Amino acid sequence: MKNLLRLEEAAMFGLAVYLNSYLPFEGWVFWALFLAPDISMLGYLVNTRIGAISYNLFHHKGVAIACYLTGYFLAIHELTLAGVVLFGHSSLDRIFGYGLKYTDDFKHTHLGRIGGLSKH
Repeated sequence: MKNLLRLEEAAMFGLAVYLNSYLPFEGWVFWALFLAPDISMLGYLVNTRIGAISYNLFHHKGVAIACYLTGYFLAIHELTLAGVVLFGHSSLDRIFGYGLKYTDDFKHTHLGRIGGLSKH
């Protein structure tokens, strides 16, 4: 099952790269911004609750899709790019087993402990 989930995430990552090719930016811009969502981990400097909230905000695919669609329909290319970057980054994180965080511990994710997907 975990390989099937990783394959699904790989397809979503591919979709992000594909959608990026339609945006009016040089290709390197996507890759330059690709790790930007991880700045949200700075919330962990406050405490694990704030860290989890900030991390999950920048790694939730619903937020990514909302950014993309809002940018698309309002013709705000930068917002569309933000949505594509968030979506692609979150997909790649999930391939490696990094999921949305619980508030008790950075390593406690909806996929299980960091480093592996849940055995469900």
